[in-house]
Amino acid sequence: MILTIDIGNTSIALGGFEGDELKFVGRLSTDVTKTEDEYASKIMSILALHNVHKENIDGAIISSVVPALNLVMKSALRLVYDVDALMVCPGIKTGIGILCDSPSSVGADLICSCVAANELYSAPALIIDIGTATKMIVTNKNGAFIGVSIIPGVMMGLKALSNGTAQLPQVGLEAPATVIGKNTVDCMKSGVIFGHASLIDGMIDRINAEVGEKLPVIVTGGYASVVVSHCNHKMVIDEYLVLKGLNLIYNKNK
Repeated sequence: MILTIDIGNTSIALGGFEGDELKFVGRLSTDVTKTEDEYASKIMSILALHNVHKENIDGAIISSVVPALNLVMKSALRLVYDVDALMVCPGIKTGIGILCDSPSSVGADLICSCVAANELYSAPALIIDIGTATKMIVTNKNGAFIGVSIIPGVMMGLKALSNGTAQLPQVGLEAPATVIGKNTVDCMKSGVIFGHASLIDGMIDRINAEVGEKLPVIVTGGYASVVVSHCNHKMVIDEYLVLKGLNLIYNKNK
């Protein structure tokens, strides 16, 4: 089994692949204060829940947007499973081009999404990752990354409303029954969820106009299911696109 790990700003996703089949997914909270011993213990616990033992792990690969955890996670995996995990970083084989001003600055998660979209779906494509931030990634007809738009995430908007005002409360992330809210909580939920969905629809239109064609849209990320059902454009949802990209990249480099 290959262990794929996507370190995000809010959470860490762990996926176990046997060949192309994703056998399990687990999640940890991202915490830069934790040591390799603490992460090793948490990873062992999650894998034990899925009946995965040390002898089952043949290799590992990591994508990360939190540099402070890169060596910590590699050390944790070496400690528990005695594997030297690959990192998605400049120099690794991905099979796609990076066509932007500074290729080395492109986030590992964006690259993984492009690899998976290119091999599992189509190119060109528009990939939308609705997570801590909402990222709208564009690939060309050859599957190469050509750029991205990064938008404050849906939870960022909700927290900003609560933390930046004196009278607005903390609320959950569920869509209200109507766009026109009749109470404070529904007013906030309407603006955050329907507003974010409208933002995504508008950005899709702008991106399509800029590239001169209607791109197929693939959506991933932890908050995709909350927002996508309120968008007007046709989209394919693949919750584990980054993990699938990690597995594909591992196979290109093993």
